Amino acid sequence: MSAEATTDERAGILLVDDMEDNLIALEAVLGSLNEPLVRARSGEEAMKALLRQRFALVLLDVRMPGMDGFETATNIKRLDQTKDVPIIFLTGAEDDPGYAFRGYATGAADYLTKPFDPWVLRAKVTVFLDLYRKSRELERLLAQRQARGGEIGTRLAALEEQLAADNPNLPTLRTQVRELRHLINKGQGI
Repeated sequence: MSAEATTDERAGILLVDDMEDNLIALEAVLGSLNEPLVRARSGEEAMKALLRQRFALVLLDVRMPGMDGFETATNIKRLDQTKDVPIIFLTGAEDDPGYAFRGYATGAADYLTKPFDPWVLRAKVTVFLDLYRKSRELERLLAQRQARGGEIGTRLAALEEQLAADNPNLPTLRTQVRELRHLINKGQGI
């Protein structure tokens, strides 16, 4: 995928952390990816942002006042609109070792400890951005295929109607069959 992604391919990355310094560090590491970076300072803000727009990925701090990262992740995975958004948990190295298990149990795609290696984080985020773009492209191709299938069905119904007529116009029917064959071959990439 080129670095110059189209608007549809641009994928927001939601950064969720209650500490300003951590948000600044994430923006510094990920800014070179040229994707929209959206900040949320709490689980509640994160949920509002997720309901307003589509994100390719959520980077989520585990320890936050109010709704912590685990509760936020549980809420993200509970909603149909957001359940497929991957989550990478970020937590301090001194945190409970059981946090990693708990993070994966709530649906996290990955789990990193702070301080994190910027190259590793950028590489992991890039993988999720690529997956997001490929998913969007598959959605677009499926919609095209469904539209083409609908057009083929409509044309077949029209042909059947003409064939059922008392005196079908054979040259017109032949032309329509050729056009239909062309449409079908175009849909198969032939």
